[in-house]
Amino acid sequence: MVCLGNICRSPLAEGILKSKLFRANVIIDSAGTGAYHIDQKPDSRSIHIAKINGIDITNQRARKFLVEDFDEFDHIYVMDHENYRDVTAIARNKEDIAKVKMILNEVFPTENLDVPDPYLGGDYGFKNVYRMLDEACEIIAKKINPDG
Repeated sequence: MVCLGNICRSPLAEGILKSKLFRANVIIDSAGTGAYHIDQKPDSRSIHIAKINGIDITNQRARKFLVEDFDEFDHIYVMDHENYRDVTAIARNKEDIAKVKMILNEVFPTENLDVPDPYLGGDYGFKNVYRMLDEACEIIAKKINPDG
């Protein structure tokens, strides 16, 4: 899961997907394309919206997306077009690029919709982002572990 700073959207997506795949043998992580918040906790508003939905993301720490992540992960979900551009810009080959997907394409295939960055907005933006990511992560979870 990748967003810009790895403190709002991608930590939520990581936490939501982990909550849906807690029994599956998969590695779920998040990162940012920028190095603005390395080692910081998620934004307090992301922590809050996750908590009221029964998910604890307080142990997550922000990190920067690295080229090595292409080797570590089979699927790389980005939150918006800017993240897509930044991640694919460091891809080494077509196989790396093929791993990168817009997360909302899980809900709205081929529409390439952005998950809006709620950082500068109020609490409603975080609620809206949570709802979007929850819907996408439900579909992703079913694809990864169809038997539940």
